[in-house]
Amino acid sequence: MANVEHGGRPGEAFAAGAAGTAKARLGMVRAALWLVAAVLAIRQVAVVLSTPKGERLTDLETWVGPGGVLHVNGSLYDSTRFTGTPFGGLVLKPLTRAAEQALGWGWTFGTLLLVVALGLVAARALPQPVSRRTALLAAPVTISLLMLSLPVRNTLHLGQTSIIPVLLVLLGCFAVRGERTSGLLIGVAAALQPTVLLFAPLLWFTGRRRAALSTGVTFAATTALAWAAMPHDSYTYWVNHLAGVGLGRPADDLANQSLHGALLRFGLTGPLEITLFLLLGAAVAVIGLRRAVRYARDGQLLLAVAVTGCVAIVVSPTTWQHQLLWVLLALVGRVGKKASDRYVWPIAVVLVMTLPAKMMLPNMPVLHPLRDNVVLLAALTAACAVPFLSRTSPHYQVPIPTQYAPPVEARWKHVPLLPFLRRVLYRPNLLLELLLIRVGYSAYQQVRLEAHGGSNEAARATAEQHGEQILAIEKFLFLDIEHWVNHTVVNVDWLRAFFDFYYTSFHFVVPLSVLGVLYVRRPAEYRWARSALGFATILALLGFWLYPLAPPRLMPGLGYIDTVHGVQDFSQPDYGTLTALTNQYAAMPSLHFGWSLWCGLVIAILAPKWWMKALGLLHPLFTIAAIVATANHWVLDAAGGATVVGAGFALTYLLQGPRVSSRGKPTEVSIAEPDQAKDRTPS
Repeated sequence: MANVEHGGRPGEAFAAGAAGTAKARLGMVRAALWLVAAVLAIRQVAVVLSTPKGERLTDLETWVGPGGVLHVNGSLYDSTRFTGTPFGGLVLKPLTRAAEQALGWGWTFGTLLLVVALGLVAARALPQPVSRRTALLAAPVTISLLMLSLPVRNTLHLGQTSIIPVLLVLLGCFAVRGERTSGLLIGVAAALQPTVLLFAPLLWFTGRRRAALSTGVTFAATTALAWAAMPHDSYTYWVNHLAGVGLGRPADDLANQSLHGALLRFGLTGPLEITLFLLLGAAVAVIGLRRAVRYARDGQLLLAVAVTGCVAIVVSPTTWQHQLLWVLLALVGRVGKKASDRYVWPIAVVLVMTLPAKMMLPNMPVLHPLRDNVVLLAALTAACAVPFLSRTSPHYQVPIPTQYAPPVEARWKHVPLLPFLRRVLYRPNLLLELLLIRVGYSAYQQVRLEAHGGSNEAARATAEQHGEQILAIEKFLFLDIEHWVNHTVVNVDWLRAFFDFYYTSFHFVVPLSVLGVLYVRRPAEYRWARSALGFATILALLGFWLYPLAPPRLMPGLGYIDTVHGVQDFSQPDYGTLTALTNQYAAMPSLHFGWSLWCGLVIAILAPKWWMKALGLLHPLFTIAAIVATANHWVLDAAGGATVVGAGFALTYLLQGPRVSSRGKPTEVSIAEPDQAKDRTPS
């Protein structure tokens, strides 16, 4: 009635209240993201400044340190440590004394401000139209990704200047007015990184010809100035680069993620390598620049800039790790007509740019060519192959909706706790699954290694003390059968060989096989089973961290026989090389048994025939026998493994709701609807 008396309508008041609530939530999310960005920035600065002086800003030290190349009277390149252009040396040399006085704090915080400026410019340059939510959240997300990226982390750690050319190009394309000023900034960037000259054709063919001419004139003028001031250094630099010689490190170093570096790593040298590099580089330049011009004309100038930068990465004679920011900018391109495929490309780019290459692919010789050139391959595909959508595509704004299974009623009212994690019926993108599985397993390995393990004497003593506690509990419960089983199996050669083989072979083969079959045949159940396995593994990592435990084979004086790894020398702190490679005290809970129990339960629940269910349940039984017989686990370790697996299934149920069948009737929900609703929210 009050609303009516004041001329309003109840519906309008309700809509205004809902809009206000949505706006408040968006503000809270934005504040949280800015807080995350600030924490990441503080952390990066703290890591740099807490590093010992001789180990931080090492590249900057080679320039301005007491023995730095900017102090030498001869050529800057005599020491082979200076890799910048002559113009860069000409500009920085007068600043040497000031840089030395504020080497740590000034340079680090200055670089940090450049990163923030880069993130703000990139966020404002997103292709239009974007939702109000995206516009508000883009800046903190972009800055956070930059802080996490390997190029920025390397730049902060080494004291490099590679952020400056990228920022100058973005300022020239998006921030300044006037084509001449734009070309001036890009020309200065090209004087610092010559491959930035590739932006001149982009400017020319997109109608900004004055900017292209200004870029060329500025580059020529600054290079000529440096040549006049330092003719010997200029000759050395340009001849070395034209000949493909890596200034600083060897050109075939893994850090050189350019086409030239990859060809050298493949064993090609001499005229054949140079000819192949020039031909392939020219082809990449033509294809990449044509794509960049097309995207610029389509209104996606930031994507065009990123594609051109990726071309520069590929065709440069040397492209070091701190010069690879262009690949990160390429995630603004939209790939995939389906909503479920929309996140594959950005997630792949983020993983490539934030994680070491060894975490992306297994350490197998056949995969080394991919692992050693993973960033180059990302730049190459972004420049020449990734089918970025045009803004005229009907799926650019509204992708094909995702199909969800109809909700299944749960026993408890508040289940699922996260309703937006609805059950998707069809299989997820295979590339994304492989990436996430590999990265997840690498993280598992790293956490497992760091969880109070290694050769630390205190950790060894704690783990042995916990081993005595477990043995005492088992004796109280009459479960201490490990010694008897171990010695019984050792005396039967074929049984010992069988359990050794089972322990070392089936731990990974069976879970991967189950996941593979589910992915192909039962995609909805695959997501359910994969989530339960992931939760169980995360909980197990907490157990490794909180309760380091020595397995029976590493308990001195108890007489256990290590049937798999051989006799242990307990007089040595590391018990041989194995304990130096991985945490041997990550025994509680046993993931050997936990993963096997997960396999058995999944097969027993989903297999269509009784004999398949029985065969699946035999796997955890054989596994618990193997881990006890080989003295690698206590019986209670298996109980711990069963506990985390049960908790994994329980968490999956609580968060996502009951399991549904792939044969359920799908419901279509578009992920674009929430954004469209946000667009209708009053400002």
